[in-house]
Amino acid sequence: MPLEKIYDPSEVEEKWVKVWAESGVFHANTQSNDPSFSMVIPPPNVTGILHLGHALNTTLQDILARYKRMKGFDVLWLPGTDHAGIATQNVVERELAKEGQSRHDIGREAFIQKIWEWKRKSGGTIISQLKKLGASCDWSRERFTLDEGLSQAVTEVFVRLYNEGLIYRAKRLVNWCPECQTALSDIEVEHEETQGKMYFIKYPLADDPTQFLTVATTRPETMLADSAVAVHPEDPRFNQLIGKFVKLPLTTRTIPIVGDPILVDRAFGTGAVKITPGHDFNDEKAGKRHKLPIISLSDAELKGRQTVISALEERGLLIDVKDHLMAIGKCYRCKSIIEPSCSMQWFVKVNDPENSLAQPAIDAVRDKKIRLIPETWEPNYFGWMENIEDWCISRQIWWGHKIPAWYCIGNDVGQCRLDCGEAIVSATRPEKCPKCGSSNLRQDADVLDTWFSSALWPFSTLGWPDCDSKLLQKFYPTNTLISGFDILFFWVARMIMMGLHFTKEVPFRNVYIHALVRDAKGQKMSKSKGNVIDPLELMSKYGTDALRFTLASMASPGRDIKLSEERIEGYRNFTNKLWNAARFIEMNSLNESSQGTASGAPTPADIWIKMRLYQAIAAVDSAMERYRFDEASEIAYQFTWHQFCDWYLELSKVERNIETLTSVFHDILCLLHPFMPFITQELLSDDQKISFPKVDETFLNNSENIAMARSVDEMIIETVTKIRNVRGEMNIPLSEEMDILINPYAENSDLAPFLPYIKRLARIRNITITTDQTPPKRSAVISTTYGVIYILLEDPHIQKEIDRLLKVAQKLEKEMAGVETRLNNPNFVNAPIEVQTKTRLNYAELEQKKREGLEQISHMQGLLTL
Repeated sequence: MPLEKIYDPSEVEEKWVKVWAESGVFHANTQSNDPSFSMVIPPPNVTGILHLGHALNTTLQDILARYKRMKGFDVLWLPGTDHAGIATQNVVERELAKEGQSRHDIGREAFIQKIWEWKRKSGGTIISQLKKLGASCDWSRERFTLDEGLSQAVTEVFVRLYNEGLIYRAKRLVNWCPECQTALSDIEVEHEETQGKMYFIKYPLADDPTQFLTVATTRPETMLADSAVAVHPEDPRFNQLIGKFVKLPLTTRTIPIVGDPILVDRAFGTGAVKITPGHDFNDEKAGKRHKLPIISLSDAELKGRQTVISALEERGLLIDVKDHLMAIGKCYRCKSIIEPSCSMQWFVKVNDPENSLAQPAIDAVRDKKIRLIPETWEPNYFGWMENIEDWCISRQIWWGHKIPAWYCIGNDVGQCRLDCGEAIVSATRPEKCPKCGSSNLRQDADVLDTWFSSALWPFSTLGWPDCDSKLLQKFYPTNTLISGFDILFFWVARMIMMGLHFTKEVPFRNVYIHALVRDAKGQKMSKSKGNVIDPLELMSKYGTDALRFTLASMASPGRDIKLSEERIEGYRNFTNKLWNAARFIEMNSLNESSQGTASGAPTPADIWIKMRLYQAIAAVDSAMERYRFDEASEIAYQFTWHQFCDWYLELSKVERNIETLTSVFHDILCLLHPFMPFITQELLSDDQKISFPKVDETFLNNSENIAMARSVDEMIIETVTKIRNVRGEMNIPLSEEMDILINPYAENSDLAPFLPYIKRLARIRNITITTDQTPPKRSAVISTTYGVIYILLEDPHIQKEIDRLLKVAQKLEKEMAGVETRLNNPNFVNAPIEVQTKTRLNYAELEQKKREGLEQISHMQGLLTL
């Protein structure tokens, strides 16, 4: 069936998404002898919808998966979603709130059931959108972080780490989100620079209340939990006070003055710092150094800032208040201000001296067992990993993996009198308490941090802890992870630690880290700015292939993508160009077939295009192996649009070899397929298995072919381009044929094979080969690589050029008059020197252009008299 005149992306995309899904063409074969290549998708939140970050990440993964599949690899690209504990629970809680209920009203079991119901109805939205984007995942192996197999892996890991002493429970200061009502790890806290206040407060000396230390703080409400005041031991202003006590304002307590060179910066504030171990992480460390008590304030007390300030003012203890720029910690989910708070939580010990999780992960990157691409991310990785803190993994929410720990709450007679407070960690519910024998046990109410389960993603999705899993044996370690830099520490580093610890192998060989997609002005997209771009709208407007190609072409390592619709529109035009080329070839193939014309020997144009094709294939192949998606897409684009469409299709109108025409176009479609799967699949619809095009090394390295390709570049393309330029400059339309003389530099130059192309493409009537080096009097002279060309001019051509040059001269005179007025202004001497210099140079340039133009006019007018 002939191709439609106009390409309709939506119809083609809908068709192939369905065909790919039903055919199982992307299913990985564990029995195959082909070399394996595997990736796991960064699992999007089950609450998510496709945004441009997903579109970029998925597009790059899909390009790589399709490329490797076409190269003969058995590719497993494993998809899935993350249960996203806090985010998903918040969504369902908002739905309940619309009904006037809370999760506490309906209870834990009913609430969890509601989340599962929501997940079944709405949780697959992003998966369908990824399919619409063209993601060639093995959809039959889709996983979910709360599915049965992954839950088993999570429990196994927790129990093993606990038994190894790498998971422990302790009362420590954690980041507390008052909105989500749960603890967060350090990297789930976003720091935002905010204008705040610095309060200067008197702390009277206990033995002489007339004397005082002035303490500066941004959080006066926490002073009620102060345990000490610190000064620098080498500060002569205060070091004599070390060991004494101050009265803690608004309380009856006295607290010690301690010397602490780590906490106190003598040049900042007043030189005296309050220590509040229960509400600040640096203070918590200082408290341990000085063995200070930890005092925790309630949520109500922490909200009483104004009450504290008023009370201090009434007692004359507030000396001053100044504006102060500071970094405020906010929840990465709900953006509420984080409150450091002391509570009982579960932690992973990351830097155990005898069994470190962090050090092997550092060594793996340093020893290049794992490559970070680009390598510029290595210092960030090492800096964070070498200073990593223990990881708080418990969350005070209901949706997630329940912690496999139980507590004895008493025997049948009454409350247990033995010390049974220690958690009983077990993969299954224990039958009884090992200390008192009671069967009255309750499971820990907390769930695990979402990142705990996703840290196991590369191996838990492949069947671990079943080490006999065929998927695990064939596809682990995975080859490549493509990830945004924003989750390098949230996720990537943790996967490396867990993968090395539990499989003794790195979880992946390469980590390609892409940047952010910003708006056309380079601003980060946000709802508040109103500059968020919906990829689904772009796909609907321009076609998915156009969006994918745009993202790939702009994915330069370490550089954010400034996305503009004009760029996408340009690549939409590229898809149309490809479609029109296919229609041209289809029509010519039908004509050749009806006429019964044989393909014949390769023409000069055939040899040229095959040379350039093989060079393009090799260059794209090299770029892909180096993860230079931008280079690969640009090479394929330039070859297709400029060399094939702009030149070869035109050259084929002079001498046509339909076999070369169709075979080269077939290879172009295969070359572009990873980037633009929909239109290329439609045009290659007869090919069930698309292969990456191969380079014919014998052809490519043949000296005669090299010479012929060079000749086509020099004798056809260069010549036609320069003649067209003259036509453009002199406004000579292509409808007017011209005569030319060619004076070759070499006496025995064989130009005959190339003259038909020059005639057709440059619209030349007659070509005369001459050895006369004297230019014809009425001609335009062109220098080329192989000789000099004289374009014979006629009166109308010359007059048009004179008219054009006169208009240019008039425009220059007008510009010069404006600059001259500025130069003659008496106040111009007061302008900055650089402005004066630039203006004078501008005038001189205009004057030179005018002089050259007048000379050209004089020359052209002289030609009319010859």
